[in-house]
Amino acid sequence: MALIVQKFGGTSVGSIERIEQVAEKVKKHREAGDDLVVVLSAMSGETNRLIDLAKQITDQPVPRELDVIVSTGEQVTIALLAMALMKRGVPAVSYTGNQVRILTDSAHNKARILQIDDQKIRADLKAGRVVVVAGFQGVDEHGNITTLGRGGSDTTGVALAAALKADECQIYTDVDGVYTTDPRVVPQARRLEKITFEEMLEMASLGSKVLQIRSVEFAGKYNVPLRVLHSFKEGPGTLITIDEEESMEQPIISGIAFNRDEAKLTIRGVPDTPGVAFKILGPISASNIEVDMIVQNVSHDNTTDFTFTVHRNEYEKAYAVLENTAREIGAREVSGDTKIAKVSIVGVGMRSHAGVASRMFEALAKESINIQMISTSEIKVSVVIEEKYLELAVRALHTAFELDAPARQSE
Repeated sequence: MALIVQKFGGTSVGSIERIEQVAEKVKKHREAGDDLVVVLSAMSGETNRLIDLAKQITDQPVPRELDVIVSTGEQVTIALLAMALMKRGVPAVSYTGNQVRILTDSAHNKARILQIDDQKIRADLKAGRVVVVAGFQGVDEHGNITTLGRGGSDTTGVALAAALKADECQIYTDVDGVYTTDPRVVPQARRLEKITFEEMLEMASLGSKVLQIRSVEFAGKYNVPLRVLHSFKEGPGTLITIDEEESMEQPIISGIAFNRDEAKLTIRGVPDTPGVAFKILGPISASNIEVDMIVQNVSHDNTTDFTFTVHRNEYEKAYAVLENTAREIGAREVSGDTKIAKVSIVGVGMRSHAGVASRMFEALAKESINIQMISTSEIKVSVVIEEKYLELAVRALHTAFELDAPARQSE
């Protein structure tokens, strides 16, 4: 008998019909002998609807009260699923984050989990019940309802799996696994049987929307085996694990991620003096704007040009901050570009293969795609290019690294 934590997203519980389908799936697992904890999101679109209601009252809802209203979405789905299971003769009980006591800090709308009291869940499992838990929410030490931020139900699922020492955490979604890249861009993209936490973390941070970054970090930290599965199609999905297969068959690159939501900012003619990077990025950080890639070039006239990327939603705000900084430090000009994209190759195989970056650059050069910025890590190479070349770049790299080829069958 295995202890499995299953998480179903908003599209999986988007209607009564789909909740009934989830109940059938859970029932089959229970009949196979597994102990089950099921974590649910709100119905697809419900969280946005609740936020819109709040904003009809005020443009800037108080974060504590916003958490109170948006947390109700999951309460609906957990109660409905518990009812659907009991209708099928499967003993079940639903709990909110508060009832389980998923203790978080007090950062409303983006709280972090501190501790989970697993006694109540274990008692229910021992009594033969399926435990249905509201994702995305918890409670702080003062008894206030908190929420974990968008995609937080994934984090709830992984955190519960870690606390319960579950055999596997299964994330059910509208895709049947993790692919070498987005199949909508490259029809030849392949589903990966297995990927490491490191690779998945890079893929998630670089634009792959299959899993929330925090949930992958949590799973890696506590070594919780994660499996991505399709809610309504049978299949093995993709296993995300700590293991790196030491094999000559290990592919150099596991996947290609991309992100259209980037914008680039450049400040030119900055006096080349110690501490200039902090003078530029300090105000950006103080404005709670996250910086991604950074390039600095020193000119012959003892000035420097400083370029960095931010999320496109933060572009206008960052531009205004940078203009103010330019005036203060005597820089020559500020410019920006919102028509860029980031393309990245990811793979633990890079550690044991030389020349991966040059192979990437060669593939892009053959398509006459100019590289504007480059960033590397031990298992990743990212480039910034013009957005109009994004899909061409992804297809070219997918072919260059032989990801189009059929997956080798393990013996």
